[in-house]
Amino acid sequence: MSIKATQEIMYLKGVGPKRAELLEKELGIRNCRDLLYSFPYKYIDRSKVYTIKEIDSTLAYIQLKGKITHFRIEGQRNKQRLIGFFTDGTGTIELVWFKGLQWVTRNYQPDIEYIVFGRPAVYNRKLSLPHPEIEIAGKEEAGMYTPLQPQYSTTEKLKNNFFTSRTLHRIIGQLLASLEPLEETLPVSIIRELRLMPLDMALRNMHYPESTENLKKATYRLKFEELFYIQLSILQQKYKRQSFVKGFVFSKVGDYFNNFYSTRLAFELTAAQKRVIKEIRRDLGSGRQMNRLLQGDVGSGKTLVALMAMLIALDNGYQACLMAPTELLAMQHYNTITRFLNNLGVEVLLLTGSTKKSERELLHEQLRSGELHMLIGTHALLEDTVQFNNLGLVIIDEQHRFGVAQRARLWKKTEQYPHVLVMTATPIPRTLAMTLYGDLDVSVIDELPPGRKPVQTIHYYESKRLVLFGFLRKQIALGRQVYIVYPLIRESEKLDYVALEEGYEAIVRAFPPPDYLVVCVHGQMKPEDKDAGMQLFISRKAHIMVATTVIEVGVDIPNASVMVIENAERFGLSQLHQLRGRVGRGADQSYCVLMSSYKLSKEARKRLETMVQTNDGFEIAETDLKLRGPGDIEGTQQSGIPFDLKLANLGKDGQMLQFARDIATSVLEKDPLLSLPENIVCRQQLSLLSKSVNDWSEIS
Repeated sequence: MSIKATQEIMYLKGVGPKRAELLEKELGIRNCRDLLYSFPYKYIDRSKVYTIKEIDSTLAYIQLKGKITHFRIEGQRNKQRLIGFFTDGTGTIELVWFKGLQWVTRNYQPDIEYIVFGRPAVYNRKLSLPHPEIEIAGKEEAGMYTPLQPQYSTTEKLKNNFFTSRTLHRIIGQLLASLEPLEETLPVSIIRELRLMPLDMALRNMHYPESTENLKKATYRLKFEELFYIQLSILQQKYKRQSFVKGFVFSKVGDYFNNFYSTRLAFELTAAQKRVIKEIRRDLGSGRQMNRLLQGDVGSGKTLVALMAMLIALDNGYQACLMAPTELLAMQHYNTITRFLNNLGVEVLLLTGSTKKSERELLHEQLRSGELHMLIGTHALLEDTVQFNNLGLVIIDEQHRFGVAQRARLWKKTEQYPHVLVMTATPIPRTLAMTLYGDLDVSVIDELPPGRKPVQTIHYYESKRLVLFGFLRKQIALGRQVYIVYPLIRESEKLDYVALEEGYEAIVRAFPPPDYLVVCVHGQMKPEDKDAGMQLFISRKAHIMVATTVIEVGVDIPNASVMVIENAERFGLSQLHQLRGRVGRGADQSYCVLMSSYKLSKEARKRLETMVQTNDGFEIAETDLKLRGPGDIEGTQQSGIPFDLKLANLGKDGQMLQFARDIATSVLEKDPLLSLPENIVCRQQLSLLSKSVNDWSEIS
């Protein structure tokens, strides 16, 4: 009887209702299609059969052919182990089991020829094979054997129910033997043009590879398909938005913008800032809704660009708002913008969770009447009571910290979607930007303001503590200020706060009053105490601020020229780069000192080396993506990669992603709505894939 891909797995031989429930709970496998797309995480070459005299402990896996001569049980009660003595004529090796002893002696008999497979281990200076895989020699099921043995991810619960990688492989083999031929999921024209392996053959070779070459072709076919549909979906969303979503037409640049530009700017804009402002102006006047991502390192001048975009909105009779993820960052933007706009006749207010009720009532009234031109705030802007008179431009800073649904509530405060400018100081690797923000136009400020010197980064081990203190004293003597940051990891918050308190006490001992003033700032403090510590540092009365990563964003103190990061190996690259961006904001040479223990993992060492070698945020982001994968890069989990990637890796498959994007572009150029007969399969696949994904395509 043939099996359809949509059939539930409980009806497969060897599964049943209980195992089916367990597979769904542990691995999310519900039907036969899910099972087919549960790919191995690696393959082990089982084409070679070793002799016992050839093997040693350096081999990862070995395969032997021979017989079990006899069994022996050693140890007492729950510490018993079963030893099977296995020989192939060239020597003897012990097969060892610590559980399932009766099952083993019942199912494996002496003097029968077996194929034995496992990872060699050394015990009491002797080689052994713990819990090997065993099958009768020459009894491999027809069409079910592959020299490249796939290894599947399982869980402890599955293993406890005797559901191993091998079990999964056998069940998939039985499914493939009875499976109806699978319908193609790519247009025939693309398969022919790119000479891709057909889907049915590709899936069979992923689980039972006929050869290494066939496995490569199958992997390429399935990776390409994943990336192609991600790009097709994103690019079609962009096409629909540009074609059908109208934007407010900001037709003029008027008095607000021109007065600000001619009377308030005491310095020349960088070439990168000028280029980005031109791109934004072009969008705002096009009649299409702007959906633009603005990337730029910390201190590159994104806030100024955002302000000038808001002034264009004002010149055309619209209101603008800027939303930031924390009160600290919102306050920072508010202070910067009000300082720039002093006496220019622009009404700007700040709305956060701390805004008093009486102030809120007045703010809401002015916002509804249109008397208030610009509103800057936090999540408080999303409240239903916040109603604009004529909102034309929305700016989101560090937008990955807001959920998609949260951001949508902001756009829906107007009947027609406003223009959207999304800003981030977290450099996004090109491959990730193409995936997460592929439907946005991208602007990059890749130039720091004149006079800024690159931050010099140094890595010290704990033994250099006294050298560090001497360096800090010299910097303070020159009138500079110092940040000392401790990690705060959620799983060990209590321990981390203890480390911070101990660190603070050690710093106070090394920098005692009255010669020095050291303040401590962290998230568990009362807001008024935290503000008091911040103000002492901002006013230059405090020389050193000991803090957690509350200072990662939103603190702009040009006089602070040294950033010391304790336990730097515990931070991700993105966070290290953000923290380093807190210094280097003045004309003085600034420094970032990474303190770590000697015990460093390979990844941690690579992160610290990268920080010392480069200040380029995009280079750092690319390294971060390669080290950690897309799911862990800051912000991607919140923003959501559109589809679950089974095989493709955005850190390693950038070239294929670009190629898939090019193919998707060529398809949409000829058939933007995918209405031609040859592209019906594309439309069907996008429909299936998007069922589990909210469509926010119109709003970025």
